[in-house]
Order: sequence, then C-alpha cells, then structure tokens
Amino acid sequence: MIRISRRECLAGLGLAGVAAVRAEPEAPSQAAGPRAPMRLDLTDYRPRSCLHLPAIRVERARFPVIDVHTHLGFSSGGRYGVSSEEMSFVAQPGALLPVMDRKNVRTMVNVTGGFGKGLAESLARFDQRSPGRFISFTEPRWDRLSGPGFGREQADDLARAREAGARGLKVLKTLGLVLREGGATGALIKVDDRRLDPMWDACGSLRMPVAVHVADPEAFFLPTDRFNERFEELNNHPDWSFHGGDFPSFRDLVDAFDRVVARHPRTEFIAVHFGLNAENIASVSERLTRYPNLHVDTAARIGELGRQPRAARAFFEKHQDRILFGTDAVPNGDDTPQQVFGDALYEIYFRFLETEDEYFDYAPAPVPPQGRWCIYGLGLPDAILRKVYHDNAARLLGI
Repeated sequence: MIRISRRECLAGLGLAGVAAVRAEPEAPSQAAGPRAPMRLDLTDYRPRSCLHLPAIRVERARFPVIDVHTHLGFSSGGRYGVSSEEMSFVAQPGALLPVMDRKNVRTMVNVTGGFGKGLAESLARFDQRSPGRFISFTEPRWDRLSGPGFGREQADDLARAREAGARGLKVLKTLGLVLREGGATGALIKVDDRRLDPMWDACGSLRMPVAVHVADPEAFFLPTDRFNERFEELNNHPDWSFHGGDFPSFRDLVDAFDRVVARHPRTEFIAVHFGLNAENIASVSERLTRYPNLHVDTAARIGELGRQPRAARAFFEKHQDRILFGTDAVPNGDDTPQQVFGDALYEIYFRFLETEDEYFDYAPAPVPPQGRWCIYGLGLPDAILRKVYHDNAARLLGI
C-alpha cells in the first residue's frame, strides 16, 4: 500500500511544471534505506477524490432552456478574424435537435452568425429551417473600421441584418485584443472607441441586444508562472496569454466596456462569461446595480462560480432578473473540453444550478480544463431557475 501525506499532496498540486510526490511504504525496511522521491509530470497527474458523496444526475432541465451563448459556425477568416463573409459551420440542426429535446433546450442562440453572405447562410441553415429552435446574431464588419463613416455604415448593416432575421450583435475579443489601426503593426483599437458609437446606438434603436466579450479571465493577463492558477491551460495554449507587450490590462478592458454601457443606456448589453469577471462577482454585482441595461450570462464560467457557491447563490438571488443561461457550446469540437456540445455538458450545468451536490467536476472528463478544482451546486429555487433558464432571455430577445 502507498501512503501520500496531505502536505505532500498539496505540495504536488502547487508545482507549476513538475509535481514531486513522495511515495512511502507503510513499514519501510531499515536495510533498504530511504527511497528517492517519485517524479511525476503534472500533466500525468490524475487525482481521484476519496470523498463519498451523493451525486444527483440531472438529465433534463427542470424548465425549458434558452441557451444564449453557442457557436454553430465561425468566419472562415479565423476564430477572431477581422473580416470574412465566408462561414465554416460546425453543426447541422438534425444533429443538434435530438440533444436539445433530451435536455429540454428550447432554443439555441448562435452568437457567431456572421454578416452579409455568411449571415444569410446561418439564417437559412438554422433559423429558417427550424423556426423557434435557433436564433442567430450578426457580427460587425471590422474591415471597414479605418474608413470614413464606419459607424453609419455599420448601423445600416445592422438594420438590414435585423430585417433579414438577426436578433442581436456579437462582439468578440477581436475588439480590444486583436483589431489594430492600419493592420497588424498598429495600435490596438480601444473598446470605447468613439467611431463605434453609431453601432451601439443602432442596436438600441433596433432592439438588438449586444453580447460582448472583450476580456478573458484575470489569469490570462498575469505571468504564466508557478503562481498562476491556470498554468496548465495557458501552458498548453500560450497564445491565449495577454500578459506583456502592448496588451491593455484586464481592468482597463472592463472599464472601457463599462464606459460604453454608460454612454448608451438605451442599448441592452450582455457581458458574456459572467460579466467578463467571474472571479470577482462582488465587482460584477456593483456594475449590474450601476447599469440597468447590463446583463450577464453563465457561459463557460461555472468553474469559477461553483467554487464560491455561497457568494454565487447570493448573487443569483440579488440579480435573478439579469442572469442568462449560456454554455459557450461548440458542437462537434473545440479544443477546450468544457465547450464541447453534448448531453454531458448540459447535465453539469443543470446539476450546478439545480442541486446542492458537493465537489464535482465542472466540465466533462478527463481533465478539468481551467484549473485543478471542483465545484459545488447552488440549489436554486424554481422561481429563479425559470428566470435564468428561460424568462430573462425571452424578455431580452423578444421571444
């Protein structure tokens, strides 16, 4: 039998690149002498919890669900490409609808619906083929930003997109972290650039909510070192780090977005990934109180919310009318496991919201993708579940 002390387990979890765990026999032989410490690559470490806890499987949501944050296609210019009307789709309605029916997902919102020709293809493939089951958002044409009259042109594009069937606008982190003046070597475009004001205003006039993603988790803006709690994720994807160079700070991005929300009170904004700051929900709460036109979704952030269950439940109780259900699901593949679409993904979200289960994985196996921790369920009451699952999104989208 091998015994590993609690202190040694904690030390193993805290190492960045290689975890050292000492294996000690129960009755070491004096003649054999001390054993050398075992060396174990952290990527090979697969601890199995010894906790004996009840587990409730929630196969179907208690109330109908509107998933406001899915990705059914992307611009062929790249995940954060500046501009391309060509779309690459990752799913067909025929493959999605059976899963949706099993899980009680009434509607999926495809936030990356593209623009122009790409938007027309998205609408034809999803919204028009299965009315009521799919909703598409459009996206900005960033290639026009450097030209005169971008804001007005974008406002006109939004009006045409709305008439064609688009129900909202999605702004990826292309804005703030990728898009630059004059090409790849210029200064980064700021989130609160005044050239965008006509676009934000048009969304308010057209009653098109804007889902905005301009900042990643706080850890992505810190050095990728042994103190970074998401070391493994960033070490596996070094291009996800926004530390150093001329990247703005995490706080600068969030503050710039908040200035946009304040300048356009008639426009409804969805700060995706739980207000862009699930690690600091006290700050998100203060922002929701300050800006009545701001909303948040749960997409890809139950790993953060579930490790602070008491604070998270209090947040849901206080802001129950402003929280939308979202998963960030990418059907049939994405290189972040928590986003892969399917029964297992939805069941984890339902378990988190509906049960008080303790210490369970926040993403499908094999390895939690964001950090080595587990989460706890919130056990929300039915009145709040109805709003989060369906009613808040239905009101915002005019369903």
